[in-house]
Amino acid sequence: MSILITGATGFVGRNLIKYFQQFNIEVLTMPRATLQFVTSADLANVKVVIHLAGKAHDLKKVSNFNEYYDVNYELSKQIYYAFLGSQAEKFIYLSSVKAVADSILTVLTEDTFPNPQTHYGRSKLMAEEYIQSQILPSGKSYFVLRPCMIHGPGNKGNLNLLYKFVQTNLPYPLAAFQNRRSFLTVENLCFIIKEIVERSDINTGIYNVSDDLPLSTNDVVSILATSLKRKPKLWRFPISIIKFVATLGDKLNLQLNTEKLDKLTEDYIISNLKIKEALGKNLPISASDGLFLTAISFNKSSLP
Repeated sequence: MSILITGATGFVGRNLIKYFQQFNIEVLTMPRATLQFVTSADLANVKVVIHLAGKAHDLKKVSNFNEYYDVNYELSKQIYYAFLGSQAEKFIYLSSVKAVADSILTVLTEDTFPNPQTHYGRSKLMAEEYIQSQILPSGKSYFVLRPCMIHGPGNKGNLNLLYKFVQTNLPYPLAAFQNRRSFLTVENLCFIIKEIVERSDINTGIYNVSDDLPLSTNDVVSILATSLKRKPKLWRFPISIIKFVATLGDKLNLQLNTEKLDKLTEDYIISNLKIKEALGKNLPISASDGLFLTAISFNKSSLP
């Protein structure tokens, strides 16, 4: 019996396959074109389905919103329906904390009422709701994992952009803000998935997934600078002045506006207590160590 991983060529998929190889765990993969027509017969020799394939959140806001629902909902629905009719025992779905909230005022838990504001978040939530709404046959279980920002080797996105900024050796100008965010080291995610695959004592359900401790943006800048063997440069301009500049940015179409400032300085803290209690184990990598390893991978990728 095999493990099927969808989205195997994506960032998480590549890292998960590499992680499994360390433990001689063999996997099957399917291209997305095949997944669109998958049936229970195609899962005849599959024991676990790990569904990673999805339409990622488009930070540039240029995607057609229908793509989110076609991929994150309709495709997930097709694969889960095939799983229910097959002999496979476990279905692991990689959702997102954005299926719950785009911004939060307190710590996000599994009990937080979902209210996503983007097509990405809504499409992920629709897939979650479909999975929960179906009758689960005896001997089967599902696990909906809601990760926060995942990082690791091969990662691209906002963290990579911040790394490039630190690489310029310019001072970080928003150090007066003391916001904290949860991150997820991809190896910790792989560890959790492996535990779910191999164990029978973890209950079906929804689980938030993050590293243990949130980090401030100042912490992140410091870790990135350390990976470059530099001292972090943190400028603490008065918050009132920065907010005034951001309001000017709204009017003058500058790089810094109030929306970007809010995103750069907001808190987004995730509780991983439920998954930690279910595992009964500590995560292998701390938040700061994981971020440092990611930064080192950025260093290597930038070498000529």
